[in-house]
Amino acid sequence: QVQLVESGGGLVQAGGSLRLSCAASGRTFSTYVMGWFRQAPGKEREFVAAISRSGARYYSDSVKGRFTISRDNAKNTVWLQMNSLKPDDTAVYYCAAGSGNAYYYTSYDYFGQGTQVTVSS
Repeated sequence: QVQLVESGGGLVQAGGSLRLSCAASGRTFSTYVMGWFRQAPGKEREFVAAISRSGARYYSDSVKGRFTISRDNAKNTVWLQMNSLKPDDTAVYYCAAGSGNAYYYTSYDYFGQGTQVTVSS
């Protein structure tokens, strides 16, 4: 069992930056693919970024070049650095842990409660 707790969301102006953190419980953190998903009002949950056990990174086209995912297995933590934020980035962001294809929601077994990110224009 893995518990995930996100933090770092908030309100920011367009062009600004935020850094999301996800703290995981358990001693098996290093064995999981860690991902970030987001869900805006009235929209389906979508893939944002993921990082494999070996550190390979994956991004959606909409955030590539602006967001950076990283992890520290010793700290059981994954981060999402978000730069050049746009109003379209407004959503609840969820941390996830799983295995398999990093892009697919169904590859993840555990999700956090989410943290709200609001980007004003």
